[in-house]
Amino acid sequence: MKRFADLTEQEILALAITNEEEDGRIYRGFAEGLRQKFPSSAKVFDEMAEEEAQHRSMLFDLYREKFGDYLPLIRRQDVKGFLRRDPIWLLPSMRLDEVRKCAESMEFEAARFYRRSAEKARDVSVRKLLDELADIEQGHEQLAQKLGEKILTTDARAEEDEAARRMFLLQYVQPGLAGLMDGSVSTLAPLFAAAFATHSTWETFLVGMAASVGAGISMGFAEALSDDGSLTGRGTPWVRGTICGFMTTLGGIGHTLPYLIPDFWTATALAIAVVAVELALISWIRYRYMDTPFLNAAFQVVIGGLLVFLAGILIGSA
Repeated sequence: MKRFADLTEQEILALAITNEEEDGRIYRGFAEGLRQKFPSSAKVFDEMAEEEAQHRSMLFDLYREKFGDYLPLIRRQDVKGFLRRDPIWLLPSMRLDEVRKCAESMEFEAARFYRRSAEKARDVSVRKLLDELADIEQGHEQLAQKLGEKILTTDARAEEDEAARRMFLLQYVQPGLAGLMDGSVSTLAPLFAAAFATHSTWETFLVGMAASVGAGISMGFAEALSDDGSLTGRGTPWVRGTICGFMTTLGGIGHTLPYLIPDFWTATALAIAVVAVELALISWIRYRYMDTPFLNAAFQVVIGGLLVFLAGILIGSA
């Protein structure tokens, strides 16, 4: 690797040409990744890729004028201090907000690179072009805004934002909520049955942990194997399965941990309080993300949880 300070003007121009080509291909990758679900944003990135191609042509024309047709292959990874970019083709999915932030970061870094390169350049024409490109890259945020105003109309942006919200619900909120509900409700019966059958906090804790971990593993595999996400758009199976399994375990552990307290009635009272918080949290999530009226969500969740809770106490007390 070579330090940026040690690069010659020829090497700086060669690196700039490579950067423009790679950035253009990254924008094309963004466009292709977004085209199916976010066609308007994909068109914006198509336009930005065209801009990068024009910059490359400007740089290569100047390079050929100064140094001939031979262009050495100098890449980002050949120069110390250059930021590494994640391979686009390895990303399982693209979130619209993350792509937009990545593009803004790319333009900022490109402008800084051109500004520093212009400071090093001794040739007037090279320095002039690099300064122009730095100004262009700094103005790319305005370009993106102009393209957004022209292509991403209010209706188009609202439609894409709604699509992004639906994807977030399908890929993260729904499996997480399903796991939290199952873990919080399904473990109530075995936990409180063990508690009132043994009146032993440690044995109750072990039963609760076993029920929580077992339910987490079961729900995680069930969610991951339900579909591969290719048709439903629910994302990769292992992500959904991990989220669902983790939230299931978390939902059961919440009211199990109080039984680490040696006093049985103190532990039971605290566990009941935790259950109430869990059910309220589930109701709020359903209200916030599932468009369910809060009172309806609370009534449904509380009734179900109360029935399972009473079943556990009755069986444990038998």
